[in-house]
Amino acid sequence: MASEAIAAGQREPTQKEIRMVIGASSAGTIFEWYDFFIYGTLFYIIGPTFFPSGNETLEILMVWATFAIGFGFRPVGAVLFGFLGDRLGRKYTFLVTVTLMGIATAGVGLIPSAETIGLAAPAIVIFLRILQGLALGGEYGGAAIYVAEHAPKEKRGYYTSYIQASVAGGFVLSIGVVLACRFLIPEQAFNDWGWRIPFLLSIILLGISLWMRLKLNESPVFVAMKEAGETAKNPFKESFTYPGNKKRIFVALFGITGILTTIWYTAFFSGMSFLRGPMNVDNLTVDLILFFAGLISMSFYLIVGKWSDRVGRKKPILIGALLTLLLLFPAFWGLGHFANSGLSAASEATPVRVEGQACVTDPFAELFSREQSDCGKLLETLTAAGVAYDVSDTDDLKLFAGDQEIAVDQQWLSDGNVRREGIRAELGKSGFDFSKQQLGASSILGIVVILLVLGALSALTYGSVAALLSEMFPPKIRYSSMSIPYHIGAGYLGGFLPLIAGYIVARSGDVYSGLWYTWVVVAFGVVVAWWGIPDDPEAALDEAE
Repeated sequence: MASEAIAAGQREPTQKEIRMVIGASSAGTIFEWYDFFIYGTLFYIIGPTFFPSGNETLEILMVWATFAIGFGFRPVGAVLFGFLGDRLGRKYTFLVTVTLMGIATAGVGLIPSAETIGLAAPAIVIFLRILQGLALGGEYGGAAIYVAEHAPKEKRGYYTSYIQASVAGGFVLSIGVVLACRFLIPEQAFNDWGWRIPFLLSIILLGISLWMRLKLNESPVFVAMKEAGETAKNPFKESFTYPGNKKRIFVALFGITGILTTIWYTAFFSGMSFLRGPMNVDNLTVDLILFFAGLISMSFYLIVGKWSDRVGRKKPILIGALLTLLLLFPAFWGLGHFANSGLSAASEATPVRVEGQACVTDPFAELFSREQSDCGKLLETLTAAGVAYDVSDTDDLKLFAGDQEIAVDQQWLSDGNVRREGIRAELGKSGFDFSKQQLGASSILGIVVILLVLGALSALTYGSVAALLSEMFPPKIRYSSMSIPYHIGAGYLGGFLPLIAGYIVARSGDVYSGLWYTWVVVAFGVVVAWWGIPDDPEAALDEAE
């Protein structure tokens, strides 16, 4: 860290230099995560644009699958850019990553729709998401280490927490840009072409980020190692052969990253998908709620980072994870109550029952040319509408709302759009309200408070992580050693969360069932964190060496 550089003969960075390091690194991180998150923020438009199928559930799952592909390539980017960062330097490596991200994101805004160029459209989207994943795999480690290696030990948690807050900042910026476009562009025009503007804006953000980062100097720790000839020859290999590093990587993967990434994506992306989808809240209302909740939540990361400088890195993570196990389901039940209380009330007053053969859903049936059962088609439509149901195995296909049987129109079984409109119209007669929810002030306040609670849980498990991971690994292989577990965890455990949770919901018909994925990952992470995170990571590393 800074002390490491001083011990090697490098001067301590001035306060002005540290402020510039934090500002430039944080701004670049915000812009890069904005580039990555804008895709998820606009999932409800990207689905029918690039993956049209007439099946609302399949379109959303395809968006989340492509979202996950980008995350799946983050570990590859971590290996590639971690190698370059440990061999060539921190500064120039994350200059490359932010450039790659900006170009790939702007490219998404230029792709014609599937209606225009057919299967080439989703193919190009997937390719650009891969480039984004590679870039993001190198960004976080570079920015976090760069700030950590400039910071004095007693302020390292606080200084690096700006990087953590910047991740949330990228999400907030993506929401803010979408809101600005919505206010300036009529809704139909935004849905037709205006949604491309947030992607194209990446070119401007790229220019700002490059200008700021080009003004920075190389990390003093890396300069000291280079002058002493102590840089790693093969950082990837040494990350797995360095004494004790296998345990550190395991703990970083499951006991740190697994916890923080599943909580973060559940709080923000699952919350967004839940409100827009089964709760049917107006899009503009959702954007405003997420923007203000996310903006306020950014301060929580700074508070936790500063707190960790006094109490250590381990305590906040364990407190946040344990509270998540207690509060996760109640928080989302509360979101459902405030967002669309009439839906759950109607389900209790008039329970829906489906009878038939093979009453299970196959969300990817159409994609793989499999035949979805007639009963499965009804269940898929009910799940997409947020309607709870019971199932009975009988010979004849029947749909009931309370004791009232609803005649199943044969056209419902051949046309997904007709089925969706028909079922919603029939259930509407029994008190189900499928109109866009225009929320009152008390409901909006309740949702914001719950999202702030989820944001606080995320901050507890994330705010001190950049400092913790930097302190856990030796300097010459630090970029690779922390990037590999972080991006495997964030890429697979977190990046696939919207897809896995969405699939669980589609199969079970319970809009809350996807939360079990988060709960299980966090529960396992608590055990690993309790066992493996040292109370003083630097002292533990020195002792091991």
